[in-house]
Amino acid sequence: MSKLLFAGALITTSLFLAPTQGFSLGSDEPATTPTCKKGFVYSKTKKKCVAKTSEVIPDTDLKQQAWKLAYAKSYDAAISLFNQTSDKNDPEALNGLGYSHRKLGKLQDAIAYYTKALTINPNYLLAREYLGEGYVAAGRIDLAKLQLSQIKNRCGTGCKEYTLLAKAITTGTSSSW
Repeated sequence: MSKLLFAGALITTSLFLAPTQGFSLGSDEPATTPTCKKGFVYSKTKKKCVAKTSEVIPDTDLKQQAWKLAYAKSYDAAISLFNQTSDKNDPEALNGLGYSHRKLGKLQDAIAYYTKALTINPNYLLAREYLGEGYVAAGRIDLAKLQLSQIKNRCGTGCKEYTLLAKAITTGTSSSW
């Protein structure tokens, strides 16, 4: 008897957690988007039901807006948006967090974010440039030059990231962007 109760509970639970196939309004054809239990919405990108908020915003849109805020010197607002990305290991979001923290003078936090981004994607040139600029700001020119060398190995001396970091090392200041 207890096995039968357990099986029934398991089936009932799975009905509440799994998306169900709905029907389009005004049609007897199944809708392409599954429906979810109350308070949840189906995320096409995650392919599962997620807690309903006022709006589900894709990470690409969050990052785009966050970069605009960061480059407009609204660093706290940018950090908030970068932190809202669903992929906490997205190198671009981590780089944005590093950039925003560096611009706020939080060099240790910035360097940690850049390092994590580069652990995930060692060829992310913008993160290398920004890490190098963080080292310049921290007075660690030796480590900035190491990043410059890494950039040179990946794209030569003519790419924008190399040029900007070389200038930052020479002048002792970071780029304007």
